[in-house]
Order: sequence, then C-alpha cells, then structure tokens
Amino acid sequence: MVHARRQRPAVTPSDGSTPRADAVARTRRYVLTGAPGAGKTTVARVLEMRGVAVIHEAATDVIAQRQAAGRPQPWQDPDFLDLVIAAQRERQQAAARRHEVQVFDRSPLCTLALARYLERPVTRSLAEEIDRVQGYAVYQRSVFLIRPIGFVTATAARRISFEDSLVFARIHEEVYREHGYDLVDIPAADARARASMIEQHIEETMPGPDPSALP
Repeated sequence: MVHARRQRPAVTPSDGSTPRADAVARTRRYVLTGAPGAGKTTVARVLEMRGVAVIHEAATDVIAQRQAAGRPQPWQDPDFLDLVIAAQRERQQAAARRHEVQVFDRSPLCTLALARYLERPVTRSLAEEIDRVQGYAVYQRSVFLIRPIGFVTATAARRISFEDSLVFARIHEEVYREHGYDLVDIPAADARARASMIEQHIEETMPGPDPSALP
C-alpha cells in the first residue's frame, strides 16, 4: 500500500492576492471528487443527460492517449502530472462563461492529491495552477465528495485495489479541506439519486436576484 504524505502545507497565492468574487459570480463551477471507482463519472453522465454542463475528467483521457501510444502505465511518467494539469486548465478555460452552472469531474486539487498519493513532488506547473484556481476563486467552495460504493471495477486506466482507493479518497478529503473547501457528502446510492442530491444542493445554494437590480 502506498502511504500519503500528510504534512505538506496548502498551496496559497504567492502574490498575496485574494480570491475574486466576480470570478464566482459569472460562472458557478462545482467539482466532483472522491475515490477512484466510486461512481463519480457515472453521476457526471447522469447530470449531463439532465442538461447540466459537465466538464469531464482530464486524467482518464491523458492515460488513454498515452496507453494508445505504447505507455502501459503513464501515471509513472515524469511529465504525467503536468499533462493532466495542462488538460484541466485547457478544459476549464474553454468552458469559461458558457453556462451559469458547470460541474467538473475533478479539479487541479485532485491532481495535487494524486501527487501526494504517488509520493511525487509538486511540480512547478501544478503549484502554479493551484495558485491560480485559489487566487481567482475558480471553483465553488462547496465540493461534492462522492463516497465509495464498496468495490472498485478495474479498467485500463484504473488499477487500484478497493483498500488503496480508500487511502486515496482520504488524501482527497485532506487536500480540499486544507485549501478551504466545504465537502458535501454524497453517499453510496443509485447514480440517479446521487445526481438529484447534487442538483438539489446547487439549486438551494444559487444566489437570488440582486435587490438593487429589481424594478
């Protein structure tokens, strides 16, 4: 079992800047996180079928591309974390302001959790991206934590035991809490029920109309 490095400090804006409220006001970007195999991607697909704007996981696509190029375990490559971070940033910026509400299947904070799980150093690109998303309040402070369902189905991109997935999940929790996010617990359930929990939370926390703008 690979053990986490648990005492690393949170990455914070290096220029002393504070999160920009207007970045959140324009587009509300919510993140799904949790253990591999917990059903996160299935929930994201249900949300998408219901009309929610979903930005899909970058790491899975990076792994598939590398495996197609003859790299069976790309997560061991020195540049893997940077490739994931670059894809995450590209997708987030490409989706900017297209929809009032967006749901992201993982964020750069998940990539930081991956670095800790793999006991890899935080690269400059990863640190700078954490700095950016924190400094500009890119994501909502409420993050949906998709709880494990009791087993992990192995795939070409997911080669982890259920026990190790629980370790990985705990690291995700630590990383998000260290950086000031509130974790919204989404327990094991049918994917449609979990999607409904997420939709209900988003609806209940949507800001009301600005009284100053009313006629």
